[in-house]
Amino acid sequence: MIRIDIATLFPAMCEAVLSESIIGRARAAGAVRIACHDIRSYTLNKHRRVDDKPFGGGTGMVMQAQPIYDCVKAIEAELPEGAKPRLIYMSPQGRTLTQSIVKELAAEDSLILLCGHYEGVDARVLEELAFEEISVGDYVVTGGELPALILADAVCRLQDGVLPNEDAYTEESHFGGLLEYPQYTRPEEWRGRRVPEVLLSGHHGNIDKWRHEKSVEVTREKRPDMLANIQHGKINKNG
Repeated sequence: MIRIDIATLFPAMCEAVLSESIIGRARAAGAVRIACHDIRSYTLNKHRRVDDKPFGGGTGMVMQAQPIYDCVKAIEAELPEGAKPRLIYMSPQGRTLTQSIVKELAAEDSLILLCGHYEGVDARVLEELAFEEISVGDYVVTGGELPALILADAVCRLQDGVLPNEDAYTEESHFGGLLEYPQYTRPEEWRGRRVPEVLLSGHHGNIDKWRHEKSVEVTREKRPDMLANIQHGKINKNG
């Protein structure tokens, strides 16, 4: 069972999301373990400040190294003896999160996710603790909480006992290098649009063939770059 610890200034925000829906049920069932830690609890400042002005000038504030360091060390002290968690700083400068990276992280026993805020964090703590950096895309958001929630959700979905069966995620977009085929449900006809007859046939071989062809078609139309990656051998059968 994977353990994910999130170091943040807004633990309630993270808990609100991770306590709902599939991930919330998985936590309650013990399929995954997720804990949110308030970095502010580790500040030595009597006013509970965790940030200060950047050296060299500039706008905004920078999160200080000491509270982050102490928070991470407190998390590590809770882990089983000999555990070596992957330390990840959610940063727009990191490598872009892909399903391949999600699968890599899902195989770990422990992840510690650091959520920055303001103008970022003091670079010294990233160096001291050897954080790796991961981005959820080439854009900037207010803090690292939303990116951390995305990563945690994606990783948890691949854990045993979180989804009903393996097909629940292996059939989805990106897992096998293609986008997912179109999905339909009842009624069979809606506003003059009918569900493709092959899906009503009960012939599983034809249905699988149709779904694969549609996945290729959708990928070619919406993400031709993904097909190019497959053709160049950058994506294997498992994503």
